[in-house]
Amino acid sequence: MIAFAPAVLAQEAPPQPMPDQLTPGPQDDPTAPVQPSPQVDLPAKPPQLDLVPVPETEDNANLSADGDRRLASGPESVADLAEKLLPAVVNISLNQPPPESSGGEIAPPDLPDDSPFKEYFEDFFNNQERDAPEGPTSSLGSGFVIDADNRYVVTNNHVIEGGGEITAVFPDGTRIGATLRGTDEKTDLAVLQLDESDHRLTDVKFGPSQEMRIGDWVMAIGNPFGLGATLTVGIVSAVNRDIEAGPYDDFIQTDAAINRGNSGGPLFNMYGEVIGINTAIISPSGGSIGIGFSVPSDLARGVVNQLIEYGETRRGWLGVRIEPVTPDIAESLDLEKTEGALVAAIITPGPVDGGEILAGDIILKFDGRPVTQSRDLPRIVADTEVGKTVDVAIIREGEERTVEVTLGRLEDSERASASDDEAEGGTGETADDAEEAGPAALAGIELGEIDALARSQYAIGEDVSGVLVSSVVRGSDAEERGIEAGTVIVAISQELVSTVEEAMQRLETLRENGRQNAFLLLARPDGETFIETLPIE
Repeated sequence: MIAFAPAVLAQEAPPQPMPDQLTPGPQDDPTAPVQPSPQVDLPAKPPQLDLVPVPETEDNANLSADGDRRLASGPESVADLAEKLLPAVVNISLNQPPPESSGGEIAPPDLPDDSPFKEYFEDFFNNQERDAPEGPTSSLGSGFVIDADNRYVVTNNHVIEGGGEITAVFPDGTRIGATLRGTDEKTDLAVLQLDESDHRLTDVKFGPSQEMRIGDWVMAIGNPFGLGATLTVGIVSAVNRDIEAGPYDDFIQTDAAINRGNSGGPLFNMYGEVIGINTAIISPSGGSIGIGFSVPSDLARGVVNQLIEYGETRRGWLGVRIEPVTPDIAESLDLEKTEGALVAAIITPGPVDGGEILAGDIILKFDGRPVTQSRDLPRIVADTEVGKTVDVAIIREGEERTVEVTLGRLEDSERASASDDEAEGGTGETADDAEEAGPAALAGIELGEIDALARSQYAIGEDVSGVLVSSVVRGSDAEERGIEAGTVIVAISQELVSTVEEAMQRLETLRENGRQNAFLLLARPDGETFIETLPIE
């Protein structure tokens, strides 16, 4: 879930200074509407603005072989472009009843303890206790019209998630009511539909965010501090940012000034196309310090289309639990690169519980799209049509192969289970080369056979097979990684093992091949599988 913070509540009053925070581009009351801009149709691809040439001097004469070097000092002006875009950007006002709890405290989002942004949230939200306002409150953000004919507006989910009467305020002061078409917490997006009105609407279109490069010029328009439509210009500072806010993090980072109230506003390229939706900032003061984050248009486009068509998202679902391919795992499997997504468990029931994909497989490509990092896979699968049959390139048995899978629907699985992360069954399959036996062992672990006594003692399910971890040395790596007596070793370096002898043979072969670590597929007594690597003694 990307909802960095619930919509910030504020009465119509001057903006207050804010503590250190990472917070969505906030919300305030639009008390100073901007004068209307001429309604001009935006060309599909206006020409790029000329760059200002730098006069050649003795210092820069050798910057290029032909002596005709031009250094980009930015566009001379974006006034013409801004004039065409401003009418499409609106302020979002949400009238809400006063909070029932005294103090009106807003709960912080639930981030992992190791998240580098956790302290920003805690510093901000720990200082949010204040007297509850006596009358209705107004939650403010930004949005933009993407379909003038059907009156659709895109904004952030956190801007409108508090509920209440929604109003879109245009730069000329026109106010139009709106209804909620659909929301998606995972990407923090929402679609509104404006009420019928005589007001002439101007819309903007999504552009290709994947074409944006670090250093490209961008322009943000929004409602900072309730001032009304405001434009800022900057560059793309970074792409593919993962700030651990949700499962599909892929933010564009920009230094274009984004402040409280910019949430849900568009980030434009120099063609006037929306390549991002401004969502969050890092700031020690509540104002912009040049670190803002936008949901890329390539991710938002599919979500927005689904919200318009269905009023909800319909994401593809593969039914696997994945982990990164770490250097230890890559070394234990003799892989040259730490690329792909490691399948740690198969979710049952699920789309691939019939054996199409097995625990221990490494997914390299999905439907022709490369999986460079494990976090790439959820985004790619979610973007794929529910029910579609696709080819998946995997590594199994030390070789690359292609399997065919048919996707389920993620939302169905979420309704059927309290957590997608619970996995049962699922095993690895045969792998690399195993031949001779030898005195090899796993550091800190004693192995044993799974007999009737072991099944009774550790409550090991009848469908769980492998080699028993009969004891674990205190203080060992195995104990620190949560392995305990009763755990079952299902496979070693992608090869199934069912007896202690087979396990020892596999470990000896790995050691002879120069491996220092063993890649283990483990199962708890109830069948839940997980992945670990341990040193070979």
